[in-house]
Amino acid sequence: RARAPPFAMSSAPVDDPISSRDAGRDASSLDASVLTTNHHASFIRRSSEDRDTVEFVLTEHLRMSGVYWGLTALDLLGRLDVMEIEPILNWLQQCKQTNGGYGGGVGHDAHVLYTLSAVQICCLLDRLDLIDADQVAKYCASLQNKKDGSFSGDEWGERDTRFSYCALACCALLGKLESIDHQLAAEYIIKCKNFDGGFGCEPGGESHAGQIFTCVGALALCGRLDAVDSDLLGWWLCERQVKAGGLNGRPEKLPDVCYSWWVLSSLQILKRTHWIDRTALAAFILKCQDPEKGGIADRPNDEPDVYHTFFGIAGLSLMNFPGLKKIDPVFALPAHVVQRMGLEK
Repeated sequence: RARAPPFAMSSAPVDDPISSRDAGRDASSLDASVLTTNHHASFIRRSSEDRDTVEFVLTEHLRMSGVYWGLTALDLLGRLDVMEIEPILNWLQQCKQTNGGYGGGVGHDAHVLYTLSAVQICCLLDRLDLIDADQVAKYCASLQNKKDGSFSGDEWGERDTRFSYCALACCALLGKLESIDHQLAAEYIIKCKNFDGGFGCEPGGESHAGQIFTCVGALALCGRLDAVDSDLLGWWLCERQVKAGGLNGRPEKLPDVCYSWWVLSSLQILKRTHWIDRTALAAFILKCQDPEKGGIADRPNDEPDVYHTFFGIAGLSLMNFPGLKKIDPVFALPAHVVQRMGLEK
């Protein structure tokens, strides 16, 4: 299928002139029928069933996260009923490793990214009885550098602020936050703050919207949002919106639907979502839908995938799009799940 020409991303939609936009509005007044809910539910289900595709094989290493994205998107749409849950839970248990962590698929090494996805899936489905909370917390604690508070993703030692968020979120969801030194973890994240208010993957690393979500989310879990310059960072984040209405991850990049989550969730935590044009962003996400087979792509006319489908729906949820359940901006789980668990902040 043909891609949209690059210049299309730098121009405002003809039916949405910039001069007419109103940043004070969210997406609650938009027509709910524009979001093709049934198409997206069918697309997610098919993505879990089409095992002979190249995409299915190439994503084996991150399947745990793919299951989390798909199930959470379905729950936000109110269509979790299209999936058979027990086979998924049986598969999830096969991904558990002896060190307490979970791999991205059966036979894969444990990694904190996929351990969080496994915990999130069980939280979503109200099946935390399948998780050994003490063992998972011990695994997360084993990944923390006791000198500077940073976290490795697995036993091989790569460090990244993404892994700090994952370990903190795992322990918080399991009621085991005290199992790790979360204050030292916060101090390390604060060292990753840049002059522009953003955060990188390590001290001195470039500010990036994805890393900013993990750092802001982690600091929220640690009770250290006081370390964030909300106005400076909020300005950097709102500058990620381009003329087409979408958001990019850093300056001079094209917009991508996934940043509808990474940017907007951080703005939500900082209480500054009104600093961007939410109706323009919602329009951009909706234009990235595939009208034939369902799913949402990174940009209009590209191929859809479960990753962008979830983050597009999550972004719409943060903007109060009608018909969608609300999502928690810190835990990236439906708000009703977080409320059920007594974790709402």
